[in-house]
Amino acid sequence: MTEHTDDSHGGGEHGMTRRQLARHSAWFGGVVVLSVVAGEVISHIPGSASVAPASSADLHFVQVSDSHIGFDGPANMDVAGTFGMAVNQVNSLGFRADFVMHSGDLTHLSTPAQFDQVKQMLSQLDTDRVFTVPGEHDSIGDNGPRAYRQAFGQNTLGDGWYSFDTHGVHFIALVNTLHLEQLGHLGNDQIDFVRKDIAGLSSDTPIVIFSHIPLFAMYPTWGWGTDDAVQLLSMFRRFSSVTCLNGHVHQLFSKTEGNITFHSARPTCYPFPKPGQGPAPLPQVLPAGRLKDALGIRTVNYRQGSHALAIKDEKLA
Repeated sequence: MTEHTDDSHGGGEHGMTRRQLARHSAWFGGVVVLSVVAGEVISHIPGSASVAPASSADLHFVQVSDSHIGFDGPANMDVAGTFGMAVNQVNSLGFRADFVMHSGDLTHLSTPAQFDQVKQMLSQLDTDRVFTVPGEHDSIGDNGPRAYRQAFGQNTLGDGWYSFDTHGVHFIALVNTLHLEQLGHLGNDQIDFVRKDIAGLSSDTPIVIFSHIPLFAMYPTWGWGTDDAVQLLSMFRRFSSVTCLNGHVHQLFSKTEGNITFHSARPTCYPFPKPGQGPAPLPQVLPAGRLKDALGIRTVNYRQGSHALAIKDEKLA
């Protein structure tokens, strides 16, 4: 987390009524933008009709993911260049994001130079606040977790988790990449933090959870899941609007389980194959001129007093 708000905490009290998030489950292309317009949830796909302009009172935030600064290979010979394009695209959205969240794998090898480079690039975003969660590539080596927290973990708890509130929405940022074997892992300390964090919240409070690895069993064979996520998510059954946003899988995927909707984000570096369509989640080399079609950003909008969030995905321009 490069900058943290003074409303970060372990709980709060909110009472606005919200309708459950609209849900869908499908593979789809482009960048995902979450938006709420006139109280309706809209998931905008490139090529479909644009959403109406949002008011200045709305919450606008952006998710970027998996920049892998420091990667060097044929799948993308210039990951800093494509991440720079993503930064420019965020700055050209037509509105100023209230904050930007990077959902992990900021770096490729957890080196101090790579952390410094991505931190400098994130500082170019036209927003007051930038938040992060670590990916497994940000935790390489004995010094990796410490280097990540030194660069991005100010005012966080434990291994780097935290929560904050803005515009009537409660946000929780989790770390499930530090103690993983085959699957992501949260651990008892972090689960206890969440239990205390949400204890005082009204069940009508919209919840957004960020993590790097998915909090659902997307494809456990490739490690795309979190082994103790069921224990975590059971605590959110009483909430009407819960959205989980993750990175790690380098592609867009949307899924609903009960009252919780999951959205995996596309990267800014290179794509992975879809689950089961290859021997392993390895960087894919795309035909010339096609790489940007697999990369993108996600925007999320929320209108106070309305029903839910809305998501929009856009390809890297």
